[in-house]
Amino acid sequence: MYFLNNIIIQMNNAMKKTYLGYIILWLCLLSAPLLAQTNKKQVTVDRLFLTSDFQVDYFSQPRWIEGGKAYTTLEASTKHKGARDIVKYDTRSGKRNVLIDAQKLIPSGQSKPLSISNYQWSADKQQLLIFTNTRRVWRYHTKGDYWVLSLKSGNLNQLGKGLPKSSLMFAKFSPNNQQVAYVSKHNVYVEQLTDNKIKQLTFNGTDRLINGTFDWAYEEEFNARDGFRWSPDSKQIAFWQVDARNIRNFYMINNTDSVYSQLVPVQYPKVGETPSACRVGVIDLNGGKTRWMAIPGNNQQNYLPRMMWGKQPGKVYVQQVNRKQNHLKVWACNTYTGKASQIYTEKETAWIDVVSQSDWKWLKKGNEFTWTTEKDGWRHLYKVAKDGSKQQLITQGNFDVVNVLEIDPKGGYCYFIASPDNPTQRYLYRASLYKKGKATRLTPSNQPGTHNYNVAPGGKYAIHTYSTANQPPVTELVTLPNHKVIKTLISNDKIKATLASLNIRPIEFFSVTTQDKVTMEGMMIKPPNFNPAKKYPVLFYVYGEPWGQTARDTWSWRNLWFHSLAQKGYIVMSMDNRGTPSPKGRKWRKSIYRKIGVVNSRDQAMGAKEIMKWKFVDANRIGVWGWSGGGSMTLNLLFRYPEIYKTGMSVAPVANQLYYDNIYQERYMGLITENKEDFIEGSPITYAKNLQGNLLLVHGTGDDNVHYQNAEALINELIRHNKVFQVMPYPNRSHGIYEGRNTSRHLYTTLTQYLLKNLKPGSKP
Repeated sequence: MYFLNNIIIQMNNAMKKTYLGYIILWLCLLSAPLLAQTNKKQVTVDRLFLTSDFQVDYFSQPRWIEGGKAYTTLEASTKHKGARDIVKYDTRSGKRNVLIDAQKLIPSGQSKPLSISNYQWSADKQQLLIFTNTRRVWRYHTKGDYWVLSLKSGNLNQLGKGLPKSSLMFAKFSPNNQQVAYVSKHNVYVEQLTDNKIKQLTFNGTDRLINGTFDWAYEEEFNARDGFRWSPDSKQIAFWQVDARNIRNFYMINNTDSVYSQLVPVQYPKVGETPSACRVGVIDLNGGKTRWMAIPGNNQQNYLPRMMWGKQPGKVYVQQVNRKQNHLKVWACNTYTGKASQIYTEKETAWIDVVSQSDWKWLKKGNEFTWTTEKDGWRHLYKVAKDGSKQQLITQGNFDVVNVLEIDPKGGYCYFIASPDNPTQRYLYRASLYKKGKATRLTPSNQPGTHNYNVAPGGKYAIHTYSTANQPPVTELVTLPNHKVIKTLISNDKIKATLASLNIRPIEFFSVTTQDKVTMEGMMIKPPNFNPAKKYPVLFYVYGEPWGQTARDTWSWRNLWFHSLAQKGYIVMSMDNRGTPSPKGRKWRKSIYRKIGVVNSRDQAMGAKEIMKWKFVDANRIGVWGWSGGGSMTLNLLFRYPEIYKTGMSVAPVANQLYYDNIYQERYMGLITENKEDFIEGSPITYAKNLQGNLLLVHGTGDDNVHYQNAEALINELIRHNKVFQVMPYPNRSHGIYEGRNTSRHLYTTLTQYLLKNLKPGSKP
């Protein structure tokens, strides 16, 4: 494109001389096909963001119905442009039936169907709940409008009439299909479906006293959003109440949307600050006051991150974890008296991960529940008697259960993801719930890579998505346990053809063992014209904290950008150090406790030292970049190991661990009243004085997660030590730095150009 632009400029100047103008025009026309052909082989930032060449298709919101014998999905309407029908497929035969024509989703007095952001069926599948007109709350769109469509009558009714527009959250049918409960403006409501009569259940909700949902910290760090549960008999609702009245505001500044700046407050508990108080209440729908569950312990020094009803009415079970998050208890609460009895407890020397709702299910009519724990050194699924008196291992072996997909008490199996032999990959396994024995792998052995499954109730079918680092996702409908393909649902042939036309090399995987005897898995992208006899610069992509694993044999959009850098002459690598959630056992993951910033940066640096010995690596041209925790890692590597890393690009980093939120940082680092020195030792800002190489610091000024405060504090420290660096602030952008027109493209263009300028690409003899 640069060549073509120069030709056009020359042509405009040359038109003063007619014959020369014709010659240049002729050369331009001859070169155009060659340029187009060359561009098709290249990956560029503009191509990534301005074209659909690399767009991946996904199967749209499947929902199993009829016990797995059928499923529904969203498909483009043929009658209404931009709208979608809900289509039913028979699982075995593939017979297609438009169950809900978009025409039925046109509200009275309007001309367009509702835009479906999400949908759910009532238990009897006779009513459809539609989520639309959504609004973002922190990371996700969890506010919006809800409508109910009756399949029998065809009536389409909006819920919450009279409440503010797009204010409803987490609407759910009652088990008896007669009501819907939801949250609006931090209060819980129930609406009768027969007459749309609304009953308000809580009345004291504010932005500080939160009923039925959670504050910023619970949402971000416990993945807690939906804050209420229906009882099995539809007569009670249990809900969380979070009291954030003592949480201080952190103020962000909006300088661009008005002549005068505006303060944007975020309730944000920093490290060392007392958490929000939390309690669980139960409301009888027939009337009466909220009954609070009398769970022992200071509710400002303990968290209540999970809850579920018993199989029978009258009991709700709550997980409680202490502030250090190393002691977890399960309480059985009587919803009629509020009395709480401890039925299970677990302690750790490091931290305990709370058990997710998908791992915590009832067996044997509610006499046992499933539970995940690392107490034998591996993350395994157990079954526990409802009074905690008996525990039995279900998934046996020296491997980690990555996540549980389906628990089928009737069929007697649990279905889960694991990868005992290769931590970069993921496969489906099945284990008996009631009989001893080893788990069985169901994923075919001839499909190495990463597999995701949406397992049908009963475990006879699954929607299976398979990808590798080099192959975009393919989605199929399969039978289980034999994994026979019934139908390919999404093939992504278009992007496969695009990939085949590119001048790129396949992504490779490797392992490296450091002088500390730590073996790390890694991935590597080499330049297309790679010559092992020459030396190339290396850019390391890092994260390195307990929240993410980077060296994965799975499809990733970011790898396409890495290919664009490889085409410019870089080798791009990524490795997973100790402390990352790689399925390599408890010891691997928990070794980082109280040492974030220390253990992980040393592992990365020692791994880089080994790689620098490789004959095709230019040890004088080593760069690093990362985002969030990876931004922090980038800073730590630049500051602690300046002899290795010459250029770094740090996006949205935590520069000082004392500036981050208490739930995350205290979970992995302890309490500042006990070991504040560890927080200081692990913070990049402590070592900013050691900067020798090139640093680009990128941060959104509207980042409510990792505050821009981190960037400014680091800037001050670097100035104090007379260190020269570059900064790219993005006004009012959040942690993802994507809001606003052209933002993502600009960010990756900035990163690319900075790298080209400061870490010279290309091979050397």
